[in-house]
This record gives sequence, C-alpha cells and structure tokens, in this order.
Amino acid sequence: MELLQKISEELQKGNYEEIPKLVQEALNANIPPSKILSNGLVAGMDVVGEKFRRDEFFMPEVLISARAMQAGMNILRPKLIETGVKLAGKIVLGTVKGDLHDIGKNLVGMLMEGAGFQVIDLGIDVPSERFVEAVKMNRPNILGLSSLLTTTMPKMKEVIESLVEAGVRGRVKVMVGGAPVTEKFAKDVGADAYAPEAASAVEKARELIGRG
Repeated sequence: MELLQKISEELQKGNYEEIPKLVQEALNANIPPSKILSNGLVAGMDVVGEKFRRDEFFMPEVLISARAMQAGMNILRPKLIETGVKLAGKIVLGTVKGDLHDIGKNLVGMLMEGAGFQVIDLGIDVPSERFVEAVKMNRPNILGLSSLLTTTMPKMKEVIESLVEAGVRGRVKVMVGGAPVTEKFAKDVGADAYAPEAASAVEKARELIGRG
C-alpha cells in the first residue's frame, strides 16, 4: 500500500498540512480506517518514537510529528468510531495536584493517541479525588500520573492510596513519569510501571495491557 507508506513517511517529516489530505485520499480509495490508523499513522509515530529514543529526533521534531498525527486523526476519528474499530486501549492522564507542568504529559498524550489509544487528559493540578472519579467513570486500562517537581511526587502515592480506598485500584494499571521520578520511586509508591520519557511510555502502555 503505497499510500499508507506515504502517510507514514510524511508523518515522520511532520507534514501536518499534507497528512489530512493523504488520510482523506486513503478513505476515498476505500482503505479501511483501521488500516490507515495502524499501517499509516501508528506506523509513522512508532518510527518517530524509535528515533527519539535513539537521539536521532529531539522534542521539536516529535511535537511536529505529533501535531501532524493529530491533524490526520481529526479526519480519521469519526470513521474509526463509525466502523467500530477497537482502539489499543484507554488511558486517563493528568499532572498531580500542586504541579502545573504539562509539556511532558501532553507529549505522552499525543504519542499515545498516535499509537491508537483513546486519551482522556485531565490537565494539570489534578486532585486525587478527580483521578478516582475519572477511573470510575471512564474505566480506562491505564492511569498515567505526571509530576515534574520533587515536592509534588508524594501526591502520586496519595492518588494510588485513594484508588485503593475507593476500591478501584484493581481495575486500572498505574503508570508514573516525570523528570524527578525514578523506577525505585514508582515501585515504592505501588505503581505498575514507570516511563523515563514519552516514547517509552507508549511501549510500557502496550506491555501493561498485553499488546506489546
């Protein structure tokens, strides 16, 4: 499928003006929306993620590619819903209470969506009870907690304890990340996974729900 290859390649270049046209062209050519997603957009974002991990791409390139992917998803999303395509999973994301940083979280959200996940972003400065509420309401596969300040890291433990108290801890995998967060800290607070940066967060998410 030359067209899907072209979508993947243009996405890697971050060509956000061309991507929606190519996605529409693929739909007009009766290529199934699920194929456009997996063999075009997701395939392209996987390459971007891999290059980011290898330091061949840096944050600006990743953000431009993510923007292109979102432009493509705007065209594709209604068709995916229409055809009842099963997404890779559902993830609720948020930066914990007291922390107003969101660049890392936003990038994780973009890459997750690029990997075929449905993303529910609660934003920044999110209190524990709001995370619990979102887990109850949306029944996500994964809850992603972000913290960029050492002073707000304890809030991650608080969120996990609140999930336990509400009786919903068993129904969601918790992933934590952010500059000061470490693998050891993640284990200490009872998280299921830790991702050092956005690209590896997608891999971890796939592993957590058994699609890796």
